[in-house]
Formats: sequence, C-alpha cells, structure tokens
Amino acid sequence: MKKINSIYIVDDDPITVFGIRKMLDMAIEFNSISTYGNGKLAIDGIKKTLDTNKSVPEVIFLDLNMPIMDGWQFLAEFIELPISNKILINIVTSSIDPADYENWEFYKHKTHHLIRFNNKPITRAEIIEITKPVE
Repeated sequence: MKKINSIYIVDDDPITVFGIRKMLDMAIEFNSISTYGNGKLAIDGIKKTLDTNKSVPEVIFLDLNMPIMDGWQFLAEFIELPISNKILINIVTSSIDPADYENWEFYKHKTHHLIRFNNKPITRAEIIEITKPVE
C-alpha cells in the first residue's frame, strides 16, 4: 500500500480519536496525523495549509456530531475549497438517523472527493480498507 502523507481526524470525542490513531499506527504507513475537535478548527487548518502552498490531507476521518461546526457544515465548506486532488473523506459516526444517509448521498454526488459513510466502532480491518488513498 502507498504511504499516506497526511491524515486528519476531525472528532470531538477523545476516545474515538485515540482509537482511530491507535489503529492507524498499527495498520497504515503515514507521515503525519493532525486532530481537530470540530469542523471549524479543521477548515481553518486546511485553509492555512492552502494559503502556505502545503499539501492538504489525503485522508480525513470526520465525525458528524460536534460543537461549533458539525461534520455536514464542514463538508459544505470543504467541497467549496480550491482543492483539485481527490481527498478520501471517511465519515465515522454512531448515527442511525436516515437524514444523515440522505446528506451523505447529497454530498458524495456534489463533489469530486470520495466520501464514505462508516458506522462506529471501526475495526482494524475496516481502517485498512477505508484508508487506501484515492488514486
């Protein structure tokens, strides 16, 4: 598997962040992981990266229910950013709300990025499968 340069985890739950980081450490080759407690912090981080001509993350793990800016608000802003390469966005949620599936369908057809919907908890095998960078 190709080594991933940068991974972002956007989740306000420290236990989930710890679990995803631990599984990534054991299963995937990568250069860096950045974590953000809400979508606003993550969007600001990505904008700063774009402003300084650095590379954006290749893979994003995104929670839906967060304070300040939730996952859907993050996606609405993210897909408007001038990012030409295809980013893999893994929604990771415990939600069973049908509206979340409808939103996922909406966003995955509105962008060139690859958006996947995953239910918590994520297993190590799933981490390996859903973290393959988009070619």
